[in-house]
Amino acid sequence: MGRFNAWPQDLAETALLECCGSRRWAQRMAAHRPYPDLDTLLAASDEAGYDLAPADLSEALAAESAPCLHHDAPRAAHLALRAAHAAYESRFGHAFVICLDGLRPSQHVDQVLAAIRTRLAHEPDEERALTAEEMRRLARGRIVELVTEAGLAPGPFPPVAYDPR
Repeated sequence: MGRFNAWPQDLAETALLECCGSRRWAQRMAAHRPYPDLDTLLAASDEAGYDLAPADLSEALAAESAPCLHHDAPRAAHLALRAAHAAYESRFGHAFVICLDGLRPSQHVDQVLAAIRTRLAHEPDEERALTAEEMRRLARGRIVELVTEAGLAPGPFPPVAYDPR
């Protein structure tokens, strides 16, 4: 946590944008450092995620890409996934997001396809709420990776590309 807490504000924001694509979320998370431990950081992430305005969630979703398969997966699986993503994006106007933490890679395609089929039946407001929850879960996992990598990296800077935009 020490290295993450010591990063300059702009570098911390850039790294946090990789966890959640909302600038307001990343700015808030970076501004509230130092965090005493990972649990406190994750709790702050959840709180900031619950406070995302619709425009912030839209910004975060625009930064997401749909889950994809390993290039060695069967062609039929790639085609099915591509068609499912297209149907989802057509219905809801953004990429399908899902947190697959805890699942083996061999389970990903089945889980994603089943989730898309289920979620296509949702009303837009219901899907927006579920998507926001998936974004919070994704951000948590990404934060754990970020802080872990920061703790292992030599020097005070994260192993991410710096893009001041």
